[in-house]
Amino acid sequence: MKKLLALVAVLLVALLMTQTVPDKQAHKEAMMKAITEFVDAEAEDRGFGDNLLTNIGKGVIVKTAEVALNTKLHVNNYYLFNTTSVHLKGKDQVLSLGLFGHVFTFDKEMLHEKLQEALEAKEEAQAEKAEAKQSARELRKLQREQKRREKELKREQERQEKEAKKEAKRREKEAKRMAKEAEKEAKRVAKEAEKEAKRMAKEAEEEAKRVVREAEKNAQR
Repeated sequence: MKKLLALVAVLLVALLMTQTVPDKQAHKEAMMKAITEFVDAEAEDRGFGDNLLTNIGKGVIVKTAEVALNTKLHVNNYYLFNTTSVHLKGKDQVLSLGLFGHVFTFDKEMLHEKLQEALEAKEEAQAEKAEAKQSARELRKLQREQKRREKELKREQERQEKEAKKEAKRREKEAKRMAKEAEKEAKRVAKEAEKEAKRMAKEAEEEAKRVVREAEKNAQR
């Protein structure tokens, strides 16, 4: 009977634990409270007065921690209880434990440091991402410039080819014109030579006739 009662008690406790596991918001609120208390205590220990500058500084620290919690905090659920952690340098750093509707935070200074490290890691990741984007933009710019130069080179080659074809046609036309003129000149020279040959032949014939007439006259005497 006692064993049965013990088992029932254990089951009831387990059921109670599962129903009273704190949610993520409860963990965040508990950790923000712990960080605020730590910042206030640090300011008091260092002799900082409760003035506007001190309040602004504490507000910045608390706000930084809140940003880190909102972006980096991860809840690990184990049914009977849960924990929260942040991923730093390849490891999960546990920050709080949730049990029976209550959140237990670890050392406040460590909590603040881990959250600060988480935020810095996020900022470094964002900086690396921004640098990668900048490198990608520069690469795209270089690629666009390369394409522009390739287009200009192609246009220049096409222009030169067009000019070369135009020049070749002009030279071909000029060669045909000169050949035609040469042929025309050759025909003119040949015609004049033929005309001159006929003239000389006629003169030779007339001279021959004249010589024959004179010879006949001399013979008659």
